[in-house]
This record gives sequence, structure tokens and C-alpha cells, in this order.
Amino acid sequence: MEEDAACPNRRAAPGCSWIKGWQVLRMENELGMPSQPAQDLMGRDARGLDPVAEVWARIRGRLREDVGEVEYRSWLRQMTLSAIDGEEVVILLPTRFLRDWVRSHYGDRLRNLWQAEHPAVRRVDIRVATEARLPEPGVGHQEAQPPRAGGLAESLASPARPTEPQRADTARPEPRAADARQNDWSAKLDARFTFDSFVVGKPNEFAHACARRVAEKPASPGFNPLFLYGGVGLGKTHLMHAIAWAIQNHEGVERHVTYMSAETFMYRFINALRNQSTMQFKESLRSVDVLMIDDLQFLIGKDNTQEEFFHTFNALVDAGKQIVVSADKSPSDLSGLEDRLRTRLGCGMVADIHATTYELRISILQAKAQTSEVDVPPRVLEFLAHKITSNVRELEGALNRLIAHANLFGRPITLESAQEVLHDILRAHDRRVTIEEIQRKVAEHYNIRLTDMSSARRARNVARPRQVAMYLAKQLTSRSLPEIGRRFGNRDHTTVMHAVSRIAELMQADVSFAEDVELLRRMLET
Repeated sequence: MEEDAACPNRRAAPGCSWIKGWQVLRMENELGMPSQPAQDLMGRDARGLDPVAEVWARIRGRLREDVGEVEYRSWLRQMTLSAIDGEEVVILLPTRFLRDWVRSHYGDRLRNLWQAEHPAVRRVDIRVATEARLPEPGVGHQEAQPPRAGGLAESLASPARPTEPQRADTARPEPRAADARQNDWSAKLDARFTFDSFVVGKPNEFAHACARRVAEKPASPGFNPLFLYGGVGLGKTHLMHAIAWAIQNHEGVERHVTYMSAETFMYRFINALRNQSTMQFKESLRSVDVLMIDDLQFLIGKDNTQEEFFHTFNALVDAGKQIVVSADKSPSDLSGLEDRLRTRLGCGMVADIHATTYELRISILQAKAQTSEVDVPPRVLEFLAHKITSNVRELEGALNRLIAHANLFGRPITLESAQEVLHDILRAHDRRVTIEEIQRKVAEHYNIRLTDMSSARRARNVARPRQVAMYLAKQLTSRSLPEIGRRFGNRDHTTVMHAVSRIAELMQADVSFAEDVELLRRMLET
């Protein structure tokens, strides 16, 4: 049983009131306070019946009966009576999150309970322990200071020591230390990943615009949460770091930004459960201004962590805080997430980052090459943009290797040296050509939609690239003519035969057209 209910039956423990009075008197002597008898609610000697400690114990007991044992222990057990000043009762809690929760959910109930004990109470002020008046320097103890005498306190009772003493390590944290703990939650931001270094192209322009908007005006209507999704290495993490840098460096506004991966979120939650510090975990996350979670798909199948993230999500959005999340798929395609979490993730702004185009890859390589001190020929950049199409991260890594090789050995970068230095990367990309890859490359080369490859459109600017794709599919794959026809909108094999013969005729008659088709063949083969 709680300490505040240690003497529920005064008849069974006749010395209990005397012991409490003696403890109060000892504390007063230690603090240099006058040891004159104060009065309780009914004007009786506070060293006799009904001291403030027992009034507070009755209030806590009634509150426990109202909300239940589980809810009481989760939210209210750490309450400490700090002061009774005038018509105001001051109650302390160790964290800001607990203070806000108790104030919004139990504040009115606490005031009513105090007024039932004494009608003179007009206000119950719930504060964080650091907001309370600390003892003067030189007082040689770390126990919570008893309620201050004054006004209503003189008509209530002697300032009894709270029955649930605050620990010095949680009751009086230094503000700077609290900030330091909060900063420890956030992963280190990469100084390279800013908006200035982000290359914008058609595949990522919408996601970039949304990220800019959130960085300039966090928690804007319609942009909270911001959900970024796309394949590996397309720039999601870059945009998230850029948002964090922009918000933190905004002049005149100080916001606490926490960025972490979903994996880190899960491990911190598990550690909080293991160490029985879930309240500190909740406080650390729900007191930030901007929460950023990268690679949310990692939470798929982890139900308890999803539930905790769901409640954190709701608490922050309700408080007007910004949430930014990234994943490899859209919310509707993350089949392992709970429905209630998926729907909330999709209620804000969802921005996708498409696969890079040849033009965007060239722009990224050019921007990267300009920051180096090595001359990279345009022919080499074009070669890399054609050969490495999987993701930007691998593309930049290949260029970095070429630059490092040139710096170390003092040799110029050429197409031949690039093929030699990057032989392992290029070999990894030497894979069996598929019809889907041929369609994608041809559509990209001729600037048409990929869906046109299987559509019924017969316009020349669509039909000719489709025939080129059929020709290359016959030359570069082992698929039969009927199989190829099925991949192009269930066309008959005779249509494929006609396309192959027609492209062969055009290549003999038009040299530039033949070079164009050969370029596509080399791009697909190498």
C-alpha cells in the first residue's frame, strides 16, 4: 500500500498522528522554520487529528477510487503536494509531459476534491518540479520542501512532509541537463544533406516542394504529417535532414527537432520497457516540436512498437507539433501496419520520389563533379548516368571512387580508366536484360510514358518507339514472339514480326536512326 495511506485506521494505530507530527516538527527545525502549532481544516491542532498530510491522503485515495488502480499508478502516483498559498494549492510532477496530462485530464477533479475538503480553495496549480521554489543554498538535505505556510495554509494544517517524497534526481533536473537528454535522442544530422545540395528534377520536385513548405512553416494545415516515400537511395533521407537543418537554423525561432530511424525508435522503446522508464520515454518524444522517423517500414510486424508510435503520433498532432515520416512505400501499400496508423499517416501530405531519369542523374553528377578539384569529362558523366540507374547513392559512390583514384595516382579521368576502376560495380549491373527494362529504357529515351508500350495508341511518336522496343526484345532476350507480344498489350506474334522487320529496314536506310538504336542496345547490354 502507498505511504500516503499508511495509517488508514487511526484507532488501530493511535501513535500514527504523533509520529507524523514529530516528522513535521523535525523538518521545520532543520529548515529553521517556526515550530508553532498550525491549525487543520477544522481549526484543530495540526499535531492532533486531520493534518494536511491526511487530507492529501484522502484526496489521493478518492482519486484512486475514481480512476482505478492502473490509471492512478500510470499518471497520478508521482504527484507531490508542494505548497498551500492563499487560495491556491500547488502540486508538483517530475516531468512536463506528466504535468500537461494531469492538468488537462484531472485538473478539474483535483480542484473539486480540494474544495470538498475546504471551500476556500479556489485554484489547484499543477507544476513541474523545477518550477517550484528550491531551498536556499546551504540547506543540507535533498528531500522535497514542505508546503509553505501562508494564507490558507495557516487555516489548514502544519506544513506536513509529503507522504511520497520526491527523489532529487527526478524532482529537480537542471534545464540544461534536460535539453542535453533530449538532444541525445536525435541522431546526428549530416551536414552535407541540405536543401542547397539537393538536386531537383522532375522525379523529386513535388517532394522537394513539400519538404520546403514544412521547413518554412511546420505543422501547416494539410502538411502534417508529411509522408515521403520512394525506392532506396532516391533522396528521402537527404530531404529529411534538410528539413531538420532548415528548422533548427531558422532565425528567431527555437524548435526542438528529433530525428531517428524507426529501428532506433523500437530499440529505445524496448529499453524503456526493460528499465521501467516508459514515462521518461514518452516525455522525451512528446515534448519535441518536430519528430522525424526514417524508414517506417521497419515497424512492420512489431505490434507493440506500432501502438506506442500511434499514441505518440496522436499526442504530437493534437498538440500542433510537426511529424515527418519516410518509407519505401506509400501508407496504403505498407500492408504490415495497423489500419488506424496507416490512415493517420495518409491524412496529411503524401509525396513520392520517383526513380531517377537520365537527365536528373546527369544533373546530380555534374553538381557533384563541380565541387571536386578533378576534371571529370562529360563523356564519363554520361557513361555513369547510363550505366548506374539503380539509385543516387550508388551513382555518387562511383563518382567518388573515380575522383579518389585520380587524386591518389595523379591520373586524368577517362572513359577507359572509369571502366577499369569501376569494373566491379559495372559487373554487378551486367545482368540479364528483361523486356520490362527494355520498355523502360526505350520509353525514357523517346520521352513517352511507359504505359504507351502496351496501349492501343497508334500515333507515330508512340508506335515507332514501341516497335524499337519489340525489336530489342527479340535481339536481347530469349523470349518467343508470342511472349513478347503478350508483354506489349497482348499483341499477336505477327505484330512483333512486322515490328522487327520494319526496324531492321529503317536501320539500313537511316544511319542516324541505326545509331540511335545501337546506343539503346549498348545501354541495355552494358
